[in-house]
Amino acid sequence: MAEAADFQGTRPSPARRWLRRTASAVLGAPLLAGLLAVPAAGAAPAAEPAKAPTGSRTVAVSLNTLSPSVPAEDDTLTVSGTLTNKGKETISSAEVDLRVGPRLSGRGEVDDASKRSAYVPGVDPVPVGDKYTVKFPKLAKGISQDFTLTVPVDKLGLDDPGVYQLGVSVSGRTTTTPYEQVLGIERSFLPWQPEASDSRTKLTFLWPLIASPHVTAETRSDEQQTPVFTDDELAEELAPGGRLEQMVSLGSRLPVTWVVDPDLLASVAAMAGKYEVESGDTTVPGKNQAVAKQWLTALEKVVEDGKVIALPFADPDLASIAHRGKNVSGTLSHLQNASAVAATTVETILHVKPSTDFAWPVNGAVDSSIVDVATSAGAHNVIARSDSFRETTELPYTPTAARPIGGGTTAVVADARLSTLFDGDMSRAGSSTRAVQKFLAQTLALTEQAPDNERSIVVAPPRMPTAAQAQTMARALEGLAGNRWTQPLDLVAAAEVKPDPRATSKVPRASAYPKKLRAQELPTQAFQDIRTTQGSLDSFETILTQPERVVTPFGNAVNRSMSTSWRGRALEAQQYRDAVRDYLQSLTSEVQLIEKSDVTLSGRSATIPVTVQNKLVQGVDRLVLRLTSDNIRLKFNDDGSMAELPVSIAGGHSQSVKFDTATSANGRAQVTARLYTEDGTQYGEEMTFTVKVSEVTPTVLLVIAGGLLLLVLAGIRMYSHRKRAVASDTADGNGDGPEQPSDPTPDTGPESGAPSGTGEKVDR
Repeated sequence: MAEAADFQGTRPSPARRWLRRTASAVLGAPLLAGLLAVPAAGAAPAAEPAKAPTGSRTVAVSLNTLSPSVPAEDDTLTVSGTLTNKGKETISSAEVDLRVGPRLSGRGEVDDASKRSAYVPGVDPVPVGDKYTVKFPKLAKGISQDFTLTVPVDKLGLDDPGVYQLGVSVSGRTTTTPYEQVLGIERSFLPWQPEASDSRTKLTFLWPLIASPHVTAETRSDEQQTPVFTDDELAEELAPGGRLEQMVSLGSRLPVTWVVDPDLLASVAAMAGKYEVESGDTTVPGKNQAVAKQWLTALEKVVEDGKVIALPFADPDLASIAHRGKNVSGTLSHLQNASAVAATTVETILHVKPSTDFAWPVNGAVDSSIVDVATSAGAHNVIARSDSFRETTELPYTPTAARPIGGGTTAVVADARLSTLFDGDMSRAGSSTRAVQKFLAQTLALTEQAPDNERSIVVAPPRMPTAAQAQTMARALEGLAGNRWTQPLDLVAAAEVKPDPRATSKVPRASAYPKKLRAQELPTQAFQDIRTTQGSLDSFETILTQPERVVTPFGNAVNRSMSTSWRGRALEAQQYRDAVRDYLQSLTSEVQLIEKSDVTLSGRSATIPVTVQNKLVQGVDRLVLRLTSDNIRLKFNDDGSMAELPVSIAGGHSQSVKFDTATSANGRAQVTARLYTEDGTQYGEEMTFTVKVSEVTPTVLLVIAGGLLLLVLAGIRMYSHRKRAVASDTADGNGDGPEQPSDPTPDTGPESGAPSGTGEKVDR
């Protein structure tokens, strides 16, 4: 961002006391050097002239605390830190001095001062005074020593309000250089604003509650659908001292705008109940319900009166979608769904109505395609950053954050210098203190750029701050307490502030998007994988009697697959997508055809059963089982070589689907069985089996008829023979015996030679 304002008008005069000291030192040094350089006639050579201080990186100086960060007139300034001798010699007569001044003009001078590392004579101010020093007789090599300097503020020579350079230096002697010299220095800043300014900058500070995905697509088959987590690391972040616990406890006392990922809330809410955690090839019960409940309770209490911004569910990577995913069918609909469920999730868990009108691309880097993707999901405000949304004119000040960019969309441009101050390792006290003091200095310098032009500034810190970064951010905001030169403003109000007509409103071109960020984006293959998974889910959903038990966990998992947190973690992102796909495949395969052996049909017609198995807990319906034959002589239902029958199976059951068949000749037929959804989409794998037809032919029927005729003739012959025998016996008895009845009618009639009925023999 152009900062011509850093030099607007004439530079304010430095503190008078610092001016007197510096003038005396600068004017006296050449005279003394001249006297020492010219020896008297006939006198011995003069002593070695005083050398300019060298080796000012010999001792590492860390400023661990500076209290108060913004002093008042009657305060006492306390500076503590650590000295570490990194040289090869012991330092003797070491002395630690506090140096204050000059007053810095503008944000540019603050940046320049923070970049200097070595001591610069004439630029770095003289010490405050011998009364306020700390002395060490010796400082051995490799040894560290702690120090504390205490100085009344009225002894610092602070005059006009503004940002003053503050430094702590250590001087001493070594065997190689036996004269005193500055061996180390560390700089910081001292904002001086003893009374509240008439003109104050409106400051919006985003406080993000975002985490990487920890919940899988898998749920147990119980009524509550117990969720399964990839690990239990989220509990560590929620526990006392953890990253997310610190964000809530620190943010509870700060004037911030909460920016929340609804997926984090949903995950913690799931953890507050019964849950399981993956452990190798199995799962174990989760044990951190109490931690999750405590965190949610604390957050709910904190945000009840605050402003909450809900990002789309799982914080999808807008830039990756814009650059790699939007041309893959279905991707934008996933983003729209993630936006749609955001408000419901937050309201259900936190019982507050959030704003869902904001999109936050990674690092606030934008181009026209990112803006298009963001607005397609319903956002009317895009959180950008000034190192992406660069000023094209030489503005003499930092402009207001809100910028209209067309189509009813507003770019809320966060200040890059303030937003990136908290990047890096803030666990070291020196780094944290330096960031706090520079933040305070930059905000004061920003206000002084144009005191009559009240502006609105937004700070967008790291997306997932560490606990140390959160603590540093909190200290920086606490330094602004009292509203001496700033006043808090929530993000919704900041987006509605009247924009500066001189500020740029042109969205950067795609070629301006940072190459480093582009290299971290999700690849196109990721979105193709998501499309494949969604296609399988769509087919599976149509056959379920309780589709919500599957659609909700898998829909959330698909959204998590597009999360911004996967940047720089390509392998982990791929593993997560693969796990979602594999689990869905394992579920869909629970509804399948049972393998069938070859079938032998005896007769011109028969019934072929095919069994469909459902191992799911819930029932399935709206399935169709289709059989097709490659032999036109084998027909189903007298209708042709293909037949379909509906399938509906209760959970944990199987169903035998029976197809009537007819054949006109002996032979073999290859039959294919496959399940389809009602809309004709193939479901599962096909199954094939062979049908052998053994038909009863006319020749065989003639043989059978001939055999039956022989049996009838033999019966007649036997009957005649017996009748003659009876008659002969009667004749032998003189004819006076009673007449013997003839044999009864046979108990089986003559068998028919007509074709047999429908056969029922089925060999499986």
